[in-house]
Amino acid sequence: MNTEQRDLRRVLSANLKKRRLLLGITQEKLAEKAEISANMVNDIEGCRTWVSDKTLVRLAAALQTDVWSLFLPHSPEEGVAETLSDAEIVHELIHIKQTFDYEFEHVLKTRGL
Repeated sequence: MNTEQRDLRRVLSANLKKRRLLLGITQEKLAEKAEISANMVNDIEGCRTWVSDKTLVRLAAALQTDVWSLFLPHSPEEGVAETLSDAEIVHELIHIKQTFDYEFEHVLKTRGL
């Protein structure tokens, strides 16, 4: 796994956990709402596994947010989205989509689909 992929996992992990804590729900409750296992939530938050598009949609719905917002980088000291121009946000989202597409294709190929 390259650095960009690790960074993407870290961003997703941090955003899931932050959003979950803001809503005041446990990993178990999030898992129940998203109809996935608590171990899966734990593994995603721990950067130990990647998620399918279906799981991302379920997690975003359970967290009452948009999928794309789970990939926005946050400043570590404030815990809020960095101030980015519209062009920078579009560039970041394109990069996220390309990385996601690569990961998605890799999973399909690995499973022979």
